[in-house]
Parts: sequence; C-alpha cells; structure tokens
Amino acid sequence: MEVILKQDVQNLGNKDEIVTVKNGYGANWLIPQGLAVMATPSAKKIHAENMKQRAHKEAALRAEAEAKAAKMEGITVKVAAKVSEKGKVFGSVSNIQVADALIAAGQDVDKKNITLVGEALVKELGAYQATVKIYKDIKATVNFEVVAAEEE
Repeated sequence: MEVILKQDVQNLGNKDEIVTVKNGYGANWLIPQGLAVMATPSAKKIHAENMKQRAHKEAALRAEAEAKAAKMEGITVKVAAKVSEKGKVFGSVSNIQVADALIAAGQDVDKKNITLVGEALVKELGAYQATVKIYKDIKATVNFEVVAAEEE
C-alpha cells in the first residue's frame, strides 16, 4: 500500500513523502491516526502540484534570505554594558543584547536565532562574533563590540 505522509513518522519517512507500507500498518494505524493518506492517482496529482508550488515559494524565500544574509554579513554593532573599573561586565552580554543592537541598526532578527561564537558568556569588553540563523541552512556572521555604557 502506498501512502502520502502528512507529518514525519519515525523510522518511516518525512512529511510529504510517498512511501510503501504493509496494508495493515497503513489502514489500521497511519490513516486513522491522521499521519498519512492513501496515495490514489488523484491524491498523487494533487501532491505533485502542491510540491511544485511549495518549491517555487521555497526558492523565493531562499533568495530573500540570501539577500538578507549578504546585507547582514559585514555589519558591526556596538553593545553597551555596565562595567567595573577593571573592564569586567556586570552580568554578561547575551544574544538578547546583540538582537537589540541589530534591531537598532535596522536589521530584522529574532533573539532565538542568534548564537554567540566561541565563549558562551561574554563578560569582558572587546570584539566578538555571533551567528544569525536567517532561514533553514542560511546563516550570517555578525561582529559585535562590547563597550562601556555611559553613566547617566
């Protein structure tokens, strides 16, 4: 029996794949659980058309993400932090502060997609790097500099 998977099924396949399974497994488990639909000729045609449209949308999203990555690649932002007389940062600089600095610089990023390169905690003044995940496997490396915040 051929079925089209509606979602990822462990040890069987990923979403939107057409797989061959035993009749009992397909009819008694996959289809009733909503994990798959029967791969009839009409369902295969609809599936092929959906995949073609999805590929076109995917190409557009990928091109947009690559342009955004190229724009973001060479950028350097400054992150202000409170420091002691010895240059140690009170607390640490995290992806949240880097995201705020990038947003202030006009970049549209989400703090969840930023990973600091190297040390997990930035506790001193200086230059560092962060990786920004833009889309699936497209990433950009951003430089940021931790500077002392001006006292008010």
